[in-house]
Amino acid sequence: MRLDWEVYGLDLATPLRISRSVMARRDAVRVVIGHDGLRGHGEVVTSTYYRLDVERITSLLADLRPLLGPDPRTALDALGDAGLPAGVRAAVDAALHDLLALRGDVPVHVLAGVPEWHDTPTAYTIGITSPEDAGARAAALAGSGFSVLKVKAGADADRDVAAVAAVRAAAPRARLVLDPNGGWTPDEAVRVVERITAAGVVLDAVEQPIAPGDPDALAWVRERCPAPLVADEDAATVADVRDLAGAVDGVNVKLAKCGGIRPALEVVAAAREAGLDVMLGCLVASSLGLAPAVHLTGHARWVDLDGHLLLAADPWSGIGGEDGVLRLSGAPGLGVVRR
Repeated sequence: MRLDWEVYGLDLATPLRISRSVMARRDAVRVVIGHDGLRGHGEVVTSTYYRLDVERITSLLADLRPLLGPDPRTALDALGDAGLPAGVRAAVDAALHDLLALRGDVPVHVLAGVPEWHDTPTAYTIGITSPEDAGARAAALAGSGFSVLKVKAGADADRDVAAVAAVRAAAPRARLVLDPNGGWTPDEAVRVVERITAAGVVLDAVEQPIAPGDPDALAWVRERCPAPLVADEDAATVADVRDLAGAVDGVNVKLAKCGGIRPALEVVAAAREAGLDVMLGCLVASSLGLAPAVHLTGHARWVDLDGHLLLAADPWSGIGGEDGVLRLSGAPGLGVVRR
């Protein structure tokens, strides 16, 4: 097998502000694995939070080249022992799944335990902004067909409450997810959610309200939270999910966080065993980077796969979402094509 890569930039249409950062651009590395005339693709994006830059990503891929072996299935079986950061492993995992699905002439979701895939609504993320702007964005998104909106929070409690109220007024029928990215203390989380719900706003979920690392504090918040509580940064591995049993209602599974399709399926299985629901989340990436998770939507209660929709120009296509609904082409492999 032959491993190659290509680096390109991804500019956001509008800078995205969350509680810990503002992002306007990131780089992406397309991973290509060739075997017997077929080529499988995956993508890893740079991330300050996960300590991945282009130099580190490409160095790790170069080191991986001689270790892949002659067959994609054995390479996939051995990938967990390669010591790769989760984001890089996820890109290689995606390329190998793409290659195996192309070889079998089936879409990737068939390999991932979803024999029949159905069109799926996705959330769209409204970053931290003024309540007026949040309301205007919500109105435009609802008008475009989006039925699920995620509102970023965690910068200022009064603004958070006002922004959610504005979004609800502008999109009265949309399901709302609130995501502070760990920006609140436990007391703040309870107070802010109480203020929001006291105003008559029903939240579909509250995602990672406090800083990761304290499952007991999450459980304390959950006891006082009227909306389902979903762990994100606290839930990366099977062991994490088992530790969270009883502390939250669900876990956010991101392939760039757990290491790809195969580890994600293991996390999903652990969540089910623990009685937890699953949210599928993502980083800002192209349609190529999002596609592996889109093939897994049959396993999730909440789907938040909008990273490609936040871009000024997506270099790939094939998963839809522009009208709030993800759609696969049914083509073998990941089903994405270069524009």
